Amino acid sequence: MKTFLCILTLVASNVFAMDITATSWLVADGEGKIIQSESPDISRSIASITKLMTVMVVVDAGQNPKQVINGFTREQHIQLALVHSSNKSATILCDSYPGGRIQCIRDMNTKAVAIGMNNTRFIEPTGLSPMNTSTAKDLVQLVLSASYYPSIREASSTSQVKIKIRKKWFFFNNTNPIIGKRHEFIVSKTGWTTIAGGCIVMMLNTDIGKRVVVVLGSKDTHTRIPEAEFIALYS
Repeated sequence: MKTFLCILTLVASNVFAMDITATSWLVADGEGKIIQSESPDISRSIASITKLMTVMVVVDAGQNPKQVINGFTREQHIQLALVHSSNKSATILCDSYPGGRIQCIRDMNTKAVAIGMNNTRFIEPTGLSPMNTSTAKDLVQLVLSASYYPSIREASSTSQVKIKIRKKWFFFNNTNPIIGKRHEFIVSKTGWTTIAGGCIVMMLNTDIGKRVVVVLGSKDTHTRIPEAEFIALYS
């Protein structure tokens, strides 16, 4: 059901309002206290937001970040999974995990419970499966935990990954196109599938303090970021 979010904010004598297409959304402060929300407990497919948890358990495993796997180092695969949302890199990271993919997925679900994501389920590392599900409220805990990982913070403020292989450079743009243009991002991860719709989670610094924003089921990849910005700044 489409929600019309009408938040009145006086800035330079202008009144702001936006038609929010997201099925589920919320904004919380830097401690995770919810400020405003719509259907935060509804379970939905989360698409590539999944990759935050994939990277977290990979980093937790303490494997050599410089080890080359399928042409890139593990460190580069982490950046590609987060910045460019590479499904291939997320799969490689999980398949090369101690104990293989089965153990990787098991540890993703174990960590979810450990950080308070009790209504979350992962069955694969990329988010392509509609069975990777969570709630907006659970995803606040994911963002808060992700903010303590230097590799995630770095990726969240990186507009483009540049990798040199032999004598050739490869460039991979961030799926969040406003990174490097506005806002100070601490965590950012987008997602999209036909079933999940447009998704994004982010933590950013604002003039009124840190804000955690979750948007699930937005109309498309063009609406998710404007909606998240609006929710962050005007609620």
